[in-house]
Amino acid sequence: MKTFILMIALTVTAISAYSNPPSKLDEVVIHYLHLKNALATDNTSEAARAGEQLQAALITLGTQTMSEAQKKAYSGISEDAEKNAGHISKSSGNIRHQREYFQSLSKDIYDLVKTFGAPQTLYQYYCPMVKASWLSEVKSIQNPYFGKSMQACGTIKETISGQ
Repeated sequence: MKTFILMIALTVTAISAYSNPPSKLDEVVIHYLHLKNALATDNTSEAARAGEQLQAALITLGTQTMSEAQKKAYSGISEDAEKNAGHISKSSGNIRHQREYFQSLSKDIYDLVKTFGAPQTLYQYYCPMVKASWLSEVKSIQNPYFGKSMQACGTIKETISGQ
């Protein structure tokens, strides 16, 4: 019986995901979290791939229909965010460089989420060692600035409710 219920739940989830494809902002957040998770596990090649996907999602987000106020807010964030994601994508093998650009990118993504709303519940963490924040989809600390060497370094600063 449990297997049957699990199969139904998985089917409903799959149908729901297919019929409600992620919005442009959802894609930005998905790729940002992919990047964060790659850095948290010291995976520089996966971080580069996520950076490339994030850069493309940011460019696509800019083509979305927005109000004048949203366009103004987005234009103030997008150029820097796209540049940072691009640097990360071209820095496979140089995790220090990727983490350096991730700091600024995290500020940009935070600003986007605060301006346009979070597609899901997100947690903003702060690393006192680096004096930088990041967003996460989970409550457990997965520090992208130190990866495996200091995985649990950080404190939660804000919970951002999803739509």
